[in-house]
Amino acid sequence: MTIGKYKVEATDGTARAGTLSTAHGEIQTPIFMPVGTKATVKAMSSHELEDIGSQVILGNTYHLHLRPGEELIQEMGGLHKFMSWNKPILTDSGGFQVFSLSSLNKLTEEGVTFNSHLDGSKLFISPEKSMEIQMALGSDIIMAFDECLKYPATDKQIEDSIALTYRWLKRCKERMNRPESLLFGIVQGGLSLKYRMQSLEQICSVDLPGYALGGFSIGEPPEMMHELLPEVAPKMPKDKPRYLMGVGTPKDIIIAIDSGIDMFDCVMPTRNARNGTLFTWSGKVSIKRLQYAKDPRPLDENCACYTCKNYSRSYLRHLFMSDEILGARLNTYHNLFFYLDITRKAREAIKNGTWNDFRDQCLTQFSKKDSDS
Repeated sequence: MTIGKYKVEATDGTARAGTLSTAHGEIQTPIFMPVGTKATVKAMSSHELEDIGSQVILGNTYHLHLRPGEELIQEMGGLHKFMSWNKPILTDSGGFQVFSLSSLNKLTEEGVTFNSHLDGSKLFISPEKSMEIQMALGSDIIMAFDECLKYPATDKQIEDSIALTYRWLKRCKERMNRPESLLFGIVQGGLSLKYRMQSLEQICSVDLPGYALGGFSIGEPPEMMHELLPEVAPKMPKDKPRYLMGVGTPKDIIIAIDSGIDMFDCVMPTRNARNGTLFTWSGKVSIKRLQYAKDPRPLDENCACYTCKNYSRSYLRHLFMSDEILGARLNTYHNLFFYLDITRKAREAIKNGTWNDFRDQCLTQFSKKDSDS
């Protein structure tokens, strides 16, 4: 196994199925990556994540740097050992979190000075510092430190931002010296095709094991992203994995796969699970509704997850209305299984040459506002 090698195994239109090799095993794409911001995917154990077929999960540089600190995690044997997860881990650079706290930070060419959202203490993250933190964590995939602009942004703000992101990427690559880790660059450019292509050319001029699209799903109408993805994604390097950061709904994922994207992450399945919104092959289900109080059926009759095989909608509603921890756990188990099932079935369809039929069927179902069952 050659660490960092990405092999495209099948295509159907612009949709792709491939395999990425990392120090902690292979990742078969398309793939959804559960978000484990603070070294835990909320409500899930590592064993359960393996049960549902998770191949790679995320950690977050900003949050882990603040608590418990990369030095402690390194002393405990690295992030994999610390959280008892033996498969690949991708860490976000912390850039998105820093910039989402714009009222607490000050940006310069060198990096970002900001106040901790925990205790207000002053901290500084630069491209070099982000690399040092992620290497200390022992990440398999390390994301470059970039600037993620808020939506909307002016042309001048976008131009300045993509230039800064490019300069920071070169500093990230220069600082990276851990051969077991793969550095991914991040293409920015707001919601402008012109600036997206400009950033794409800059970022992809730096030879890296993979590339990502950042700066989507930050408040813009989803249609804007849906229109840009087919224009941008196919122009990313064909022999490298393509990662769409922080996206999104089941519909978003299908549209992105159709555009040639390979990897996804999003807090939506876990956050929605805790709020009682569950994703099914027939559309969304708001389990808090009174109509489910005496419903003996499984949440999704077409789902093979532990939740759907063992519990009724009535019971799931009872747990949610009673604010029971088990409700959050069963809901999260289902939603993550469902998201992973989408990418599993997408991979099968691409390899079998039936992607168009699968895509159209999914888009019809996922466009429903709520499940009518």
